[in-house]
Amino acid sequence: MPFLVPPELHCLARRGEELAQLSSTSPDLEQSKLSHPNETPPLSEFTSKNPANRKRGRASINGRTTATMRFSISRLLTAASIIFTPLLLQSSPVSASSSSQEPALSQSSQPASASTVISSDSEYHEQLVLRPLPQSALLASFNFRSNISVSAFEAQNFRFFPRSLGQILQYAGTRELHLRFALGRWDAESWGSRPWDGAREGGTGVELWAWLDAETDEEADQKWLILTNALSGLFCASLNFIDGTRTTRPVMSFQPEGDHPNSTIANTHLLHGTLPHEVVCTENLTPFLKLLPCKGKTGISSLLNGHKLFDATWQSMAIDVRPVCPRETEEGRGECVLEIEQTIDMVLDVDRSKRPRGNPIPRPPPAQDLKCDPSKEYDSDNACFPADYALGQDWSLTQIFGKTLKGTCPLTDPNIPPVCIQVPNSRHIFTSLGNKEVKDPSGNSRCYYLDPEGSFEMVLPPMSKDGAQHTAESELVKGETPLLYAERSFMGHGQERGGVQAILRNPSWDTEVEFVYMESLPWFMRVYLHTLEARINGQKTSYDSVVKEIYYRPAVDRARGTQLELRMVIPPASTVFLTYDFEKSILRYTEYPPDANRGFDVAASIITIRSPSNGKRVPAGMRTTSLLLNLPTPDFSMPYNVIIFTSTAIALAFGGMFNILVRRFVAADEGPEVSVKRMRNKAVALGRKVAAKFGRGGKEEGKKE
Repeated sequence: MPFLVPPELHCLARRGEELAQLSSTSPDLEQSKLSHPNETPPLSEFTSKNPANRKRGRASINGRTTATMRFSISRLLTAASIIFTPLLLQSSPVSASSSSQEPALSQSSQPASASTVISSDSEYHEQLVLRPLPQSALLASFNFRSNISVSAFEAQNFRFFPRSLGQILQYAGTRELHLRFALGRWDAESWGSRPWDGAREGGTGVELWAWLDAETDEEADQKWLILTNALSGLFCASLNFIDGTRTTRPVMSFQPEGDHPNSTIANTHLLHGTLPHEVVCTENLTPFLKLLPCKGKTGISSLLNGHKLFDATWQSMAIDVRPVCPRETEEGRGECVLEIEQTIDMVLDVDRSKRPRGNPIPRPPPAQDLKCDPSKEYDSDNACFPADYALGQDWSLTQIFGKTLKGTCPLTDPNIPPVCIQVPNSRHIFTSLGNKEVKDPSGNSRCYYLDPEGSFEMVLPPMSKDGAQHTAESELVKGETPLLYAERSFMGHGQERGGVQAILRNPSWDTEVEFVYMESLPWFMRVYLHTLEARINGQKTSYDSVVKEIYYRPAVDRARGTQLELRMVIPPASTVFLTYDFEKSILRYTEYPPDANRGFDVAASIITIRSPSNGKRVPAGMRTTSLLLNLPTPDFSMPYNVIIFTSTAIALAFGGMFNILVRRFVAADEGPEVSVKRMRNKAVALGRKVAAKFGRGGKEEGKKE
């Protein structure tokens, strides 16, 4: 797949412009265009449907038909000119003239829903959104979106859609796919609502759910096994360990994001699996970049560096594949497309990212570099009260990501700005030359149209403290308040029983929140459902006033885990304490991992927020943190101790018995006489033998010479 246009093909581009003008009047030429080198017909079309092509290929290889070769080369040049013409037009500076419109996508807006109409002109676009956060943090959101028509997907004529992933989805009968790699914890108290309202967030580790086309549950399980094993090899992850004990079938928590025909819904099965113990690292980022059209070589994907991404305080990688159908109009309904959206969200520590790579060890800053709050009464030269980390935050792209942005991807939509930043308009931002800035009317964000062939650098200088009062609100855009705050922890003590407590708080003063709370627990946590309690503000109330509906699927030892789904409603300005007890099982010694004393990871609970009664907000979601469960663990050092003790005892017993049976014991007066004189005579005799031997050898060598 070509990405960068070499200078030698500019002449082909001019030829392509002429052919484009002719194509408007010649429908035959329009049908003969090639959309992309990867859009090749199936192999059967080259063999059975058109035998002339096969004969022409043999004649070209054998060198028998020169005219046929010339004709093939001419067709190749014509196709190359048509292919590279739109790439040159996208990368030309003339496209910046159409960038005066408002940004089509920004982090402050909601992500495009599944019913959004996607035209064929925007088959691929990418965008980076930066948002400074309190406590010297920076949120960087990378979004890549491409689509392919359903007919082209079924014919395997892939353009921007990754072929490796598309063939896996076809083989496993997957109609919709959602894959998450997450690490860290989102601090909702300080940072506000989650990016994309939590729709692109996953639990710690790896999380996967998909809708599969199958007639029975057994067929769905078989396709789920194929899908997890194939994705495990594609993304270098341990997805093949998602077996029956880690797989659930959610009933209320997930809804399809894509547009599925009513005729196929009945045969669609939803399966969900998690791996909370999976460690996300660079080997998962590399396959992620290979799915992009520009492969991380140019565009915003060139900023993705494993050292920076996995040094973040919180990071999440998401891959979503769903069918999208345009809405029906008077002219009819267009063709449905299969959309793939790849998202990377990470929260970087600005101070840690600015450390030099050659000297990364943190050291206390000098006294003159300390950020102090002079409003305190005790502020002096010898006393310093630390100021808010948000005050005086300054950075550049080179300091944060270690490099500048290398132009734009030539395949992206030129009407969507590649880089946006959410800061007040009162802040100054310096960028490299050749870029166009477009400010949002709200005054809280601005976007940049970049030079396709140049490097882009952005510098956020420290805000001047002269004039108006310098506050955090003047430097940062305040994030939206989440619809719900959630946290979860273990209760109890001992190795036999325990409890789980979830604290759910509604910060709104006038709106109740309805959501679905889902727990996917391992089979060795035997939940006592009769101990489930819900208390509002610490006071025991009626169970039905909080929990409206419940779905419970008990665990089967070593076969499946526990599934618990609760549809709950929290009144305004209230806090709900949800608790239940469980019993810890004792495992077989072969079922313990090598680090058994560390504990067992319990997957994060999934919260799906439904639309409030006022209908002003779209459904959102969130994940709590994962838990670490300590089970009764045997002393695995005991076999070692037993082996050492037994070996020592056997060695002592066997050694003594062997000496008694084999050795010959005699009295001291019966043995040979041993004296110093006799030992000296033996030593002298041995010395004479050695001297005679070496002396005889020296005489024989002298005779030979």
